[in-house]
Amino acid sequence: MTGARFVHLNVRSTYSLLEGLIPIKGALGKKAKAMGMVAVGVSDTNNLFGAVEMGKYLPDQGVQPILGLTLGLSRAQTNSHGQPVEPDFVSLLVQNETGWKNAMALSSKAFVDTPVGQTPQVSVETLLAHADGLILLTGNARDGRLGRLLREGKLPEAKAFLTTLAAAFPARVYVEIQRHGMTEEKLTEADLVDLAYDLNLPLVATNECRFLEKQNHQAFDVLLCIGQGVTVAETNRRGFTPEHYFKSPDEMAALFADLPEAVSNTVVIAQRCAFKAHTGTNYLPNWPRTDTDPPVEEILYQEAKAGLERHFDKFVLTPDLTDDKKTALRKTYEDRLVFELKIIEQMGFAGYFLIVSDFCRWAQGQGIPVGPGRGSGAGSLVAWCLNITGLDPIKYGLFFERFLNPERVSLPDFDIDFCQERREEVIAYVRKKYGDALVAQIITFGSLKAKACIRDVGRVLQMPFGQVGRIAAYIPMATPANPDVSIKKILNEDERLKALYDSDDEVKHLLDIAMQLEGAYRHCSTHAAGVIIAGRPILDVCPLYKDPRSDLLATQFSMGDAEAVGLVKFDFLGLKTLTVIKYALDLIKKTGLDLDLDRIPLDDKKTFDLLAAGNTVGVFQVESQGMRELLKKLRPDRFEDVTALVALYRPGPLGSGMVDDFVACRHGRQDAAYPHPALEAALRETYGVMLYQEQVMQCAQ
Repeated sequence: MTGARFVHLNVRSTYSLLEGLIPIKGALGKKAKAMGMVAVGVSDTNNLFGAVEMGKYLPDQGVQPILGLTLGLSRAQTNSHGQPVEPDFVSLLVQNETGWKNAMALSSKAFVDTPVGQTPQVSVETLLAHADGLILLTGNARDGRLGRLLREGKLPEAKAFLTTLAAAFPARVYVEIQRHGMTEEKLTEADLVDLAYDLNLPLVATNECRFLEKQNHQAFDVLLCIGQGVTVAETNRRGFTPEHYFKSPDEMAALFADLPEAVSNTVVIAQRCAFKAHTGTNYLPNWPRTDTDPPVEEILYQEAKAGLERHFDKFVLTPDLTDDKKTALRKTYEDRLVFELKIIEQMGFAGYFLIVSDFCRWAQGQGIPVGPGRGSGAGSLVAWCLNITGLDPIKYGLFFERFLNPERVSLPDFDIDFCQERREEVIAYVRKKYGDALVAQIITFGSLKAKACIRDVGRVLQMPFGQVGRIAAYIPMATPANPDVSIKKILNEDERLKALYDSDDEVKHLLDIAMQLEGAYRHCSTHAAGVIIAGRPILDVCPLYKDPRSDLLATQFSMGDAEAVGLVKFDFLGLKTLTVIKYALDLIKKTGLDLDLDRIPLDDKKTFDLLAAGNTVGVFQVESQGMRELLKKLRPDRFEDVTALVALYRPGPLGSGMVDDFVACRHGRQDAAYPHPALEAALRETYGVMLYQEQVMQCAQ
């Protein structure tokens, strides 16, 4: 870090939910690079949500990521209502692998062990027990324990606390000095400096960066109000100064000209930290087996072969076929099965298939409706044989290579639909079988979307509800054909909104603030479908989060980041349609008719008449207004038309003219056009329109 003069160690990103306005992706690294900073530290409140993002995006800008968190320390006192008081805070920065494991443990304990309704926190004893590999900064003057004790006139207690920290973090405690112009800082700085010199501890100058530019302060203040549920006019609320922005090294050097060592120590700390979250290794779950059981690949082969024989008897080798046709079909299916099993074994996914098959079969055995499968997994014959999917991929021309391909190594990903009302039973079965240490939900982050953001900002600014509603009405809902709905985009495209923006200062103020806040994270919850089943304790590779609405823990990393650190996702989708179908079948059974869903014909004319009329409200995947209009245009009369319809209703085809060409060819108003005569065989079914990934693969071959 030759030539480096200052490094920010206390950035609060948008992952400090509604208390930070700095995105890690893009903005943070670019800003640090522009200021000549070689490293930057993020210490979000109690969490490590952004740790993987830091390792992914900051190095691209030539900036070293320093992982950290600001951790709540519990206090013994209670308030006048007998409730625990808010915790104090210290900041922790990760030096190495040991420090990372301790940071994950501390953050996880803060979320998991803190009672619902309280700010996540750990005891001082827990902090001291997980000190190795971490550098500790003593916290700011308002929220840090050291600052609070000094403000309360408890100098001996402050010194004792600092002495305890210094013993547990030898040569890794820095007394933090901040100068944002806050009263608390002015009251405590002299004592902090005296304590540092008295105990021979180094000082460090930090700026608690909550937003990037000084002019973002007003928008950030509105963000705080959104989080607190108050308006900007209220005076009795938590706030920050305009100085909580991402200052340059020159600004920090000038601000701490009297304490140059405190500035240079930021670089020393950065040099002591050299860790980023590990990615690139997959921790596949293990299929439970004893020492006397055959290898997992052999178990898979036996299960798949037995499943194929069942399907031969029920679906494939029907009595109307000649013996020669049966022999040919048997060879086709058996060859495909061997081909798939070889690839599955080669890629090491045998256990994965058995695990998915196990919970699907368990659900089916409990009378829990399970969907027939969708996505690329439906192209696997092995999956069909294991009751993971309900579709014969050979009959429908589906390719296994779209699901698994040794030349494009990626994890398998089955989307499994379960009855919405009984999905939790399946997850409970998985938890019991593999243990809570290996099973978790996946966190998701809700952001301030354009329309809701305008409404939130308008409320905080105390603008009339009707006026805010009229402005928000200019923002359309996102659709598959128009997924990119942002305030800035609509402002550039809608002349009416632009005219209002240019002519009304109040509207301009509202939209300017909303555009700064749009996209900021406002809350976290859990993924609607994704569940992790790991091959080792999840806490070994990912910190944990506790959603107060669930007793199953969640990862602190979102889906993409959780997969990046090696965790394997399984999709347990709760589908209301399956619940409705189950009720319908039960009612029909009471009339004396026992329907088998697997044997319902796919060429029923009355069904296609309903589809062609657009009478599909409540029918899965074809119930939206846009889809119903497309049904009326296409007028499907065979199952292949329905599959084409679902594939057409996506942003790419909808915006390309592909839909109109397909419909025109379907009704004979236009001749099919092929890019090349050799491609006609692959594209004949879809009138020359390259609609499916299987067609792309066929054309490439």
